[in-house]
Amino acid sequence: MSTMNISLPESMRNWVDERLKTGLYANNSDYIRDLIRKDRLQTEKLTAMQQAITAGVESTEAGKLNMQTIKQKARHQAGLSS
Repeated sequence: MSTMNISLPESMRNWVDERLKTGLYANNSDYIRDLIRKDRLQTEKLTAMQQAITAGVESTEAGKLNMQTIKQKARHQAGLSS
């Protein structure tokens, strides 16, 4: 494992110290590793979502939308149709 030194403003250092007091993290390195894992996961999710949106936009023309039909389908899927 490699080492990385970081500098933090006092307010951020205090925040890290408070997080350590919760007992969820063994030390400040454990906390930083968890933040990086969460950031990586969030970035991967956002990238996948953006790719899906782009693929949808580029796939075809949507055509005309009928709001009444959309509402009926949503009610039916929710089990609220009569």
